[in-house]
Amino acid sequence: MSKNIESHRQAASHHQEAARHHLEAAKHHEAGNHDKAYESTLLAHGHSLIAGEFQNNDAKHHAQTLRQTSYHH
Repeated sequence: MSKNIESHRQAASHHQEAARHHLEAAKHHEAGNHDKAYESTLLAHGHSLIAGEFQNNDAKHHAQTLRQTSYHH
């Protein structure tokens, strides 16, 4: 499997985890469990950051590929 396909899959997986933790945070807030909501929020943020790293790596790969094909005619 190519590296960029794996990057997309990993980014998507971490975005899904972030969404799940955000939804958990909302439920905890509704129940008045603000400490648990804070923990879920931190987990969501962490997964968002990891997803962003995979997206950045993929963007770098695409930029490198475009640079190589665009400037070497």
